Amino acid sequence: MDSALATVGLPLALALIMFGLGLDLTLDDFRRVGRSPKAAAVALGCQLLVLPALCFGIVLLFDLPPLLAVGLLLLAASPGGTTANLFSHLFRGDVALNISLTAVNSLLALLTLPLVMNLAIDYFEVGDSVSAPFGEVVKVFAIVLVPVAIGMAVRRSRPAFAARMDKAVRIGSAVVLAILVIAIMVDQRDNILDYLADVGLAAALFCLASLAIGYVVPRAFGVVERQAIASSMEIGVHNATLAIVIAVEVLDSVPISVPAAVYGVVMFPLAAAWGAWVSRNVRRTPMGALRG
Repeated sequence: MDSALATVGLPLALALIMFGLGLDLTLDDFRRVGRSPKAAAVALGCQLLVLPALCFGIVLLFDLPPLLAVGLLLLAASPGGTTANLFSHLFRGDVALNISLTAVNSLLALLTLPLVMNLAIDYFEVGDSVSAPFGEVVKVFAIVLVPVAIGMAVRRSRPAFAARMDKAVRIGSAVVLAILVIAIMVDQRDNILDYLADVGLAAALFCLASLAIGYVVPRAFGVVERQAIASSMEIGVHNATLAIVIAVEVLDSVPISVPAAVYGVVMFPLAAAWGAWVSRNVRRTPMGALRG
């Protein structure tokens, strides 16, 4: 990948996206998790425990090449992206819960993502090809958390400005992801057809399974419909940009970023179709019944 894009463009893109997330956050979003403990606990349990195990099973099922296997597991360990909040809003989810989950999950990922990443590198024996120094991972999350904190400060001091910027930042986040996907495809153009054949179906299956688990498991635990939709979008719409940045910046491996790039393409239509389907239940359910 072009060195300027890798060393400057990727961190700036991620920082812009996380600044946009911060514009939509307040400290009360973190406190809200304590006021909806069951919904938050079930969603975070799915994200932190179920998804990596599910992804590992898919990786073995499709017998993915080692670098692509590590890339898909890296994606599975990444928290939800800002687009998850947009999908939750579009399909009548509990956006406040969704934002809270994104915030808490991004902090927890400081610990869980390096753990999953190192386990995957060791299991698939790609240590000679890539390295995962913890310090570099922490630097990436500094790029994540500092812009979030700045965005939250702007939201607190200039709420009207934050509200005006919301739509533009969401659109910009989608554009940034699209540019990253195209850049990776161009960089890997000699191998892209092989990569798509190897990981395309696995990425699509993982996306659908993530969306379904994020909805079905909370409902099984008695979580109300709107909160289950928020959970589904948080768990199914991963921060592919973060996974790409870690693959390229920390692991110095563009092939490891390919599953995230492919996922970034397939998750939009799959999440939209899934959201349209599950939100029908919300439309048919009286509002009073949703507050239980």
